[in-house]
Formats: sequence, C-alpha cells, structure tokens
Amino acid sequence: MLTVTQAAELLRTFDNVLILTHVRPDGDTVGCAAALCAGLRRLGKTAYLLPNPELTDTTAPYFRPYEAPEGFTPDKVVSTDIATVGLFPENAKPYADRVDLAIDHHPSFESFGRENIVRPEAAACGELIYDILAQLGPITAELALPLYVAVSTDTGCFAYANTTAQTHAVAAALLRTGIDYQTVNKVFFRTKSRKRMQLEAAILNDCEFYDHDRVAVLSVPLSLMERLQATETDAEDLSALGPQIEGVDCAITMRELRPDVWKMSLRTGERVNATEVCRLLGGGGHAAAAGCTVEAPWAEAKRQILAAVAQVVPDCRVDS
Repeated sequence: MLTVTQAAELLRTFDNVLILTHVRPDGDTVGCAAALCAGLRRLGKTAYLLPNPELTDTTAPYFRPYEAPEGFTPDKVVSTDIATVGLFPENAKPYADRVDLAIDHHPSFESFGRENIVRPEAAACGELIYDILAQLGPITAELALPLYVAVSTDTGCFAYANTTAQTHAVAAALLRTGIDYQTVNKVFFRTKSRKRMQLEAAILNDCEFYDHDRVAVLSVPLSLMERLQATETDAEDLSALGPQIEGVDCAITMRELRPDVWKMSLRTGERVNATEVCRLLGGGGHAAAAGCTVEAPWAEAKRQILAAVAQVVPDCRVDS
C-alpha cells in the first residue's frame, strides 16, 4: 500500500490519464476525480474523466469540464472513491484489470489496482486526494472547489458522525482559497425540487419499522419514480432521509434500479455495523454507511437485508 508521498510521485510519472468514478456518482467520487484531473493538467499532463452516464444535475457541472472526448485512449488509469470493481459503471468495466492507481477511503476497499492507497479513517476520499495534490503543488481555487464538494457531501455538510477534526482542517484550508462554498451548500444541502418533496412524502408514508422502531425500511420502487416523473437528481441521496427519523439507528433505503434489482443503502448508528451487514450480501462501505445490491422481488429483497441485519446484530428483532 502506497503512502501519500509515494502516490504523488507515481502520479508525476503518469501521462495520458483516464480517471474513473463509481456507479451512481456522488459528490465525493466526482469532486475527487475533477480535482485530481485539474491537478494533473496543472503539471502539464493530459488527463480526462471517463464519462459517467449516471451523473445528476448537481454533480455534472463539476464533471463535464474534464470529460474525455470520444476515442481517447489512455496510457494510465486511476480510480477515485471506488472500493471494488463491482462499482465500476458499464463503460469502465473494460479497465477493471488495468487500474494503475486506485485511491479510496472505504474499509471494504479491495486493493484492485496495480498500486493502491487507502485511508479508511478519512470521512471522505477528498481528504486523501487533498493530501496527494498538496504534494504536487499549491491547492488553488480550481482544485479546492471540487474538493469541497467531495468533503462536504460525504459528511452531510459536516453533520455526519464520520466528520473529524482533520475533515474540518481540510475544509478550512479549502475555504481560504476563496471558493464559492455558499453556492455548493445551497445547491447540495438546502434546495429540493417539488418532485423530491413528493418522493420523500410517499416514501415516509409507506415506511416500515422493525425492532421496536429502531430499524426503518424505506422503499423507492420504479413505479413510484415513474408515477411522479422523478429524475435521478430528484432521487439523489435519498438514503439520508431515514436516519432523520427519531429513534431509528438502522435506516435501510431500497432503491429499485431495474425490475427486481434493488440497491440497498444502509445508514446506521453504533449498534449496527453497516459494512458487516452489506458484506453478507456482496457489498461494503463504512461502519455507518454502506450498500449492496440484491436481485429479487421486493418482499424477498427486504427479507434478505433484514436477515443480514439480524445476523450482524443477534438481539435485533426484524419480525416485529
């Protein structure tokens, strides 16, 4: 496993670089990739981001300026904020066995790169990218803005339990570059479309509770998305809704990606290790935030995820 200095020196030797982001890209993977791309270009390197078909309206502005043109052939491939090749978008799968450097912060990171660097204690991969880029030159506003998107979104605007003193130190350094962080905060954390509010209302209305109301299951079927004509942007970060319910320390958000294919997103307190639960179903992540995918009808998919919770927390009652 590389150190920060070793990762920075390795990047100095790279050129014609393609940077990968994960499926259903969030602010952390997009912000990390954009900042890294900008940092490499500052060194005179040719660098691009592999187009991601699942970008939302909120993350696209930080991604599009660095998107690879059609036909770009890389000499080097770097992944950012991706724990496993199973999280590669379809167009990234041809690069699964040729990632030259994988940069991540998930405890479930599978070290799939030829070289790897991981910081599981970091709240966001953006913290690690910040340290690497700082070894390559000054952190300018061009680099700081996407890094702020990365760090702020993975910490819920610094409200989640994963936030540390180091997270705040990195954020403070980014703010000192003069970036427009107010707009980032408004767009990502204080703005909701009407359809998003309708989605939240419908999801909460049908929410199911188990284990003396400590476990909540929130479902987002395709039929609901279609009925409300909601977009991916409307559905962004719906997993943050369940943990806001008083008394809930294990919120399971079931999002139907395709017919009978459910993306499970867990947000948990200290009692439930989300990574251990999701690992039982082929997923992973962090102790308090993890995910997996289950291919089954809704009732069976729900049974599997609840059974996994009960296996990790033996005193958990998921039948009541």
